[in-house]
Amino acid sequence: MNSTASKRINRSRRKAGIRKTLLGSPSRPRLTVFRSLSHIYAQVIDDLSGHTLASASTRDKGFVSSGNKSAEATSVGKLVAERAIAKGVQAVVFDRNGFRFHGRVKAVAESARATGLQF
Repeated sequence: MNSTASKRINRSRRKAGIRKTLLGSPSRPRLTVFRSLSHIYAQVIDDLSGHTLASASTRDKGFVSSGNKSAEATSVGKLVAERAIAKGVQAVVFDRNGFRFHGRVKAVAESARATGLQF
């Protein structure tokens, strides 16, 4: 097995372990983050109804790239928090999606907290 497949399998195992304990409800939806090599995506999801309440990513139309991935992640966190608050969401459960809580994932979480989301 090559290293790329091994990393993907290990991340999916971590993700399954995390998702066993997390559940997004209407009162406290799940804020999930996905990080690729080039982009970062964030969604606020109500798992009971299966609907995405708010989302933001570096691929959104009108998103201005700064060239620095951490700064972009901070912008995405702020944007998803603003959109979630506009929909009436005040508190969320953070789902790091199998990624370590550092770098870009941490930047999204901290900027969402600073914007007003509670988790």
